[in-house]
Amino acid sequence: MEVAEIQPWLFQIAPLEGESISHFLGRFRRANDLTPTGLGKAAGIGGAIARWEKFRFNPPPTPQQLEALAIVVGVDTDRLKQMLLPLGVGMKMEPIRLCAACYAKSPCHKIEWQLKVTQGCGRHKLTLLSECPNCGSRFKMPALWVDGWCQRCFLNFFEMTKYQKAI
Repeated sequence: MEVAEIQPWLFQIAPLEGESISHFLGRFRRANDLTPTGLGKAAGIGGAIARWEKFRFNPPPTPQQLEALAIVVGVDTDRLKQMLLPLGVGMKMEPIRLCAACYAKSPCHKIEWQLKVTQGCGRHKLTLLSECPNCGSRFKMPALWVDGWCQRCFLNFFEMTKYQKAI
């Protein structure tokens, strides 16, 4: 009798509106108890996951890499592209930025917050935060945002809204 190879199954996670690739990959990995290396191996794209979670897109993801990732995470390739930067638009890899008012409504990191052209939140007309207003700690990469609070002093992101200034 021949033993069939068992295919692993994964929990599927729906992307949130405007969510960055870093935040989505972190949520997917936690739901499936995967490391960046483990997800990269499952998709056959090596260390790309760790780079993308840090917003390092040089070289940019290839169509083949995105297709391989799409199969593993169960998300359409076009939807994955929406989580990346629009072509020809510059981005800030650091510091990681946050609109606490947006996060309170939809708890995810938005890719638009990292665009160089983004000076503040267009929806709320508030400045973006790049560090915790309570302790001054810079925000970790969105893939590590588990509970929606500062990883140093535990101030909730939604409570940071009162520290954002009008633009």
